[in-house]
Amino acid sequence: MNGTDKKYEALFTPWKIGNVEIKNRIVMCPMGGTSLFGWFELTGCGFDKEAAKLFLERAKNNVGLIIPGIAPLRDTFWGKWLWQNPKMFKELKVFMDEIHKTGAKLFIQLTAGMGRSWAITELIAPLHKNKFTRALIKPVIDTAHELASPSPQPSRWAHDIECPEMTVEQIHEIIEAFAKTAKLCKEAGVDGVEVHAVHEGYLLDQFAIEFFNKRTDEYGGSFENRYRFAAEIVKAIKEACGRDYPVSLRYSVESKMKGFCEGAMPGEDYTEVGRSMEESEKAAKYLQDAGYDMLNADNGTYDSWYWAHPPMYMPENCNLEDVAHIKKFVDIPVVCAGRMDAEVGARAVAEGRIDAVGVARQFLVDPEWITKLIDDRIEDIKPCICCHSGCFNFSSSKGHANTQDLTDTMGLSRCALNPQTMQSKKYYVEPAKRSKKIAVIGGGIGGMEAAIVCARRGHKVTLYEKSDKLGGVFVAAAAPSFKEKDRALIAWYIRELSKYPIEVKMNTEIRDMATLDADEIIVATGAAAKKLHVKGAEKAIEAVDYLLGCEVGENVAVIGGGLTGCEIAYDLYLKGKKPVIVEMQDDLITAKGVCLANTSYLRDFFKTNHVPVYLETALSEIGDKNVVLKDKEGKLFNVEADSVILSIGYNPAPVFEKGRRVHVIGDAAKVGNLRSVIWGAWDVCMKL
Repeated sequence: MNGTDKKYEALFTPWKIGNVEIKNRIVMCPMGGTSLFGWFELTGCGFDKEAAKLFLERAKNNVGLIIPGIAPLRDTFWGKWLWQNPKMFKELKVFMDEIHKTGAKLFIQLTAGMGRSWAITELIAPLHKNKFTRALIKPVIDTAHELASPSPQPSRWAHDIECPEMTVEQIHEIIEAFAKTAKLCKEAGVDGVEVHAVHEGYLLDQFAIEFFNKRTDEYGGSFENRYRFAAEIVKAIKEACGRDYPVSLRYSVESKMKGFCEGAMPGEDYTEVGRSMEESEKAAKYLQDAGYDMLNADNGTYDSWYWAHPPMYMPENCNLEDVAHIKKFVDIPVVCAGRMDAEVGARAVAEGRIDAVGVARQFLVDPEWITKLIDDRIEDIKPCICCHSGCFNFSSSKGHANTQDLTDTMGLSRCALNPQTMQSKKYYVEPAKRSKKIAVIGGGIGGMEAAIVCARRGHKVTLYEKSDKLGGVFVAAAAPSFKEKDRALIAWYIRELSKYPIEVKMNTEIRDMATLDADEIIVATGAAAKKLHVKGAEKAIEAVDYLLGCEVGENVAVIGGGLTGCEIAYDLYLKGKKPVIVEMQDDLITAKGVCLANTSYLRDFFKTNHVPVYLETALSEIGDKNVVLKDKEGKLFNVEADSVILSIGYNPAPVFEKGRRVHVIGDAAKVGNLRSVIWGAWDVCMKL
């Protein structure tokens, strides 16, 4: 600890949750996909050894408290209760012994369920809608049970599905299961449990929020009735495990909701339809008095998902002020999560505004980040860029439920920037059988990643970059003000390259393979922007050129409402320009794999700030001060535009085609995102 910068010292002081002492103030928050019982708590599959490996590595790297991802009390498939699987808890006990050797503590998070927030997929939704197929699949997956909510209401993910009302019998079953499962956790040596959750619009939160809860029985109506479910759970756990056994509560201070599927922007003046701060002050105290020993807190619901899962557009420490405020109303410890900066978090702890700092995704990208913080090696910490591409890419657009691929649904909490996270059996570094000369053409993220992986394996690597900068197209992508973490990532890569015997040749364009003295050639030359063949197209600006500093006028038409186009429009608005977005699809950002937390922020931002969005509309012509657009009925109309930015996609642009010793990676192979670029680089480099 001697090398630790003084501004972080408050993070490395002990604190207590009930009678359990935690060695420092850094909490690894729960993430979907990191349950020790498996993502779907598949009771026949046994203890999740990959998640266990993830936590043990972080525990050895100085985390104070670990809270794995949600453990459903009832198996999503086959319907077996977790407490009915004693073998799982025997394995858990062995694992807890290993965790405790590191000095870390661990709480198991148990969930009552998701209700209308259950991310029903495009695959399952039609099976649920049909009564016959719903009954047919019920023994395997009881969709009505998974969707059961406090009151009948539309699903967050499939608005044409009505969630059924949960029965009192089901409520009592869940309360009993919490008690029985918590007792098994205690017997396995688990330091405490966390109840999931009066938080993020999950089932218990839906009961607590009047907007979702229209019941007229003892679990609806009055304040006490709406919070009764959560209160009865902690009382049952304490009765089963003793009053001294710590029980944390995942808690959202405010819902940040303006309406159904409509969230509030940071700093916006709006009418809260969910849990207001006034009610939260009362609720926090009520829940403490019911028996909860800690609040693990942030903000938001699935209708304002970007508060609980902040994308790069959200401010750092976005929940700190609200969480610090609610701490004034309780006597138990309060943890704050949500893009928390270590220095700001340490200061808040030192000032007594919060008790600990909750961090999640940063643990996926860099398992050693706390150790590096302690050793004052801040620049060596690989930054999380808040992309959600690997860890939580539940995606949705108009008329579509969760469009995430099944392989991703089964494997959350992977990391776009670190393929080894939760995939250690697939991605690993081992010495090459024979050291080869490797030429990497292109100094973008994919090229740099490939060079580093090959060097780590013992190959002799030369990296060729035709420009005077490393980073490739990511330099442009990182240009907007809200992409500070992207810029930090480029700096991290450049620094990381210098740690290996990699020869980097700048301002060197390779056009002839014969000029390369190499056994293997990796082509990472990226992609080229698609062209639009309309009248006046020569007047348009390419997205990359704008991002690299090309000047634009006041009124700007952005052609293409995918992720890049929307980010450009967002950047333009922040700069005081007047953007309009033109998109041929029926919604913005319809691509799979882009998290709803990210896309809903941008959609809500444009709606709140009255940015014109023309959906199902095509560009017909670019004039001197206008664009001519065509709507879905074929009607032409004019929109004022001093400048036009094209963001209509890219085509792969490999300098050489794939061959016997030529390997094409990243966007040069297939246009994707940072995840496909980095994982694809590993797929190739592990075989060389």
